[in-house]
Parts: sequence; C-alpha cells; structure tokens
Amino acid sequence: MFEQFAAGARAAVTSAVDEASLRGDRRIGTEHLLLGVLHEPGAARALGADLDSARAALDDLDRCALAVVGIDVQGIERAPIPGSRKRAPFTSGARAVLPRALVETRRAGSRRIAPEHLLLALLDCERPDPAAEVLEHLGTDRETVRERLRATAV
Repeated sequence: MFEQFAAGARAAVTSAVDEASLRGDRRIGTEHLLLGVLHEPGAARALGADLDSARAALDDLDRCALAVVGIDVQGIERAPIPGSRKRAPFTSGARAVLPRALVETRRAGSRRIAPEHLLLALLDCERPDPAAEVLEHLGTDRETVRERLRATAV
C-alpha cells in the first residue's frame, strides 16, 4: 500500500514515526499520524489547528490520564528521550487508518494517497481513539473539515 503514497503522505508517515519517537512512545498510533499530517500545511489549514496546538492537546490529555490514576506531573519537565534503533510498530488503530485513506483517495478520483486523505481517514476515528480525543480537545468540527477537504478536490 505504501507504493500508493504521494510524497507528502510519505513525509506525513515519516513525521508520525518521528513524533512517536520524540514522545518516547513505543508504537505509532493514530495520534502520531495526526501529528504527522499536521506537518503538511494544507492539512493543517483544513483542520484549523497547527502542530503545536495538537501537541499541546495531546500533552493535556496525557496529564489528565495520569491525574486519574493519581500521578501529578504538573511542573515536571520531560527529559530528552534517546532514539531507538528498532522500528516502532503501528497500532491496530493506525493500521486501520491506511485503508480508509485509500478509500478517500479513490472517492476523490486520485491515484495517490495525499496527507489530506490521511486526515479524512483520521476524522473517522471515534472515541476512545487517541486521534479522536485530540480532535475533540482541539474543538474540531469534523463535518466542516471534511467539507473543506473535499471541496479542494484533493
């Protein structure tokens, strides 16, 4: 399937891998794909959110999850995380986004998966999926974003 990815989508997936590594996560999830897609200006414009605000939303969600189990990380700086030589696997949720992106690509009449197709597929994620949680935290109106993306005829 990766041979059907346009350069921008390949860059978005590479950025997702980098985002997972920066966060110290062992697996690449939908939240990392969302962050990776936001490296692409067109997708970020369509979403109406930038990479920094999405990262902040994910950090807020992490803090809330830790607070639920009694861990207060307020004021604690995250130490740099050394890179791993191992290739991180994709979560089942992240793997499910890829065929949905292909469906969006075909719906648009395109031959190559673009970052916008990945974003359309991510918009279909439902809670408790991490990408859905981030989108909700950002106050994203999914239908408006879908219309915006489809109107540009990716």
